[in-house]
Amino acid sequence: MNLKQLAHMLALSQTTVSRALNGYPEVNEETRRRVMDAAKRHGYRPNPSARRLATGKSGMIGYVLPTGAAVDIDPHFVEFLSGLGDYARSHELDLVLSPADADDQETTYRRIVANRQVDAVYISSPRPQDSRVALVSTLGIPFLVHGRSEGFDFDYPYLDIDNEGAFHEAARLLIQLGHRRLALINGDDRETFAIHRERGVRRALAASGLSLGERHVCSVVMTEENGYRATRRLLEEGDAPTAIACSSLIMALGVVRAVRDLGLTIPGDVSLIAHDDVFPWLKPENFSVPLSTTRSSIRLAGARVAERLAARISGLEEGARGEVWPVDLVVRGSVAGAPA
Repeated sequence: MNLKQLAHMLALSQTTVSRALNGYPEVNEETRRRVMDAAKRHGYRPNPSARRLATGKSGMIGYVLPTGAAVDIDPHFVEFLSGLGDYARSHELDLVLSPADADDQETTYRRIVANRQVDAVYISSPRPQDSRVALVSTLGIPFLVHGRSEGFDFDYPYLDIDNEGAFHEAARLLIQLGHRRLALINGDDRETFAIHRERGVRRALAASGLSLGERHVCSVVMTEENGYRATRRLLEEGDAPTAIACSSLIMALGVVRAVRDLGLTIPGDVSLIAHDDVFPWLKPENFSVPLSTTRSSIRLAGARVAERLAARISGLEEGARGEVWPVDLVVRGSVAGAPA
């Protein structure tokens, strides 16, 4: 079925059908839904070249993928991408990954914008005063940041979770249970999410007249092996913590293994709370001791980023709106009162 036939069947003009399919804001929602349903039912797909000529849009979302020997593509990124892809696929959008040297991503951003390869881009894993955010905000292309970058004198659109609040509440619970020596096994502390998580733990401790010792903070790539090594170091040295907050369920696998190898128990000797990104293949309730978590779905975040990018492409969303999701604290069997 072509555009003319689809328009005839719906008793609408070809222009209206085309605008509905391409997300123009002047088409009312009822008409848009009617057109989209009919197009899906009859297998209509617009010709990409014709769509670009007619609308000036490619129907593509771009992501600059850092590459190099020091770059790891971890499961958190893949899960986020799955959520973004789910939304994009169901809304006739494609995702374009453009590889770039990790130390020179700006050149790639400039190229894909200049070539009009994509309609919008998203930025992930931001750092304070992130140069990518500063650059893309000047290039005249819709964009969204997954996370936040601090230190700018301008606003920008982003989606984030309340990392500071989540780890503040986790640490506060542990303090209420009588723990005085807390440790944090964190992600890359050059990135804002990790900075916010450490800030939350420190704020909770300070409110009770306590502090987070520098030896009790670990910043590592979030793998099971790194979780294991960090925990061994923390528990084998003097003044070992009685509770650990951990930035990833994947690292928590290593924490649990290290505690077991040292002949200790959770929560008898060490209480543990980890962040759960809601991986479908790794559930905290299935740990040997059900794991207490701060919980927020990274897959749903990916879908929301795609939804907002689609709205920015079509003109339904404008401005520099920030969106911060609250995080659930789920208490299970891995926390208990501090050992005597």
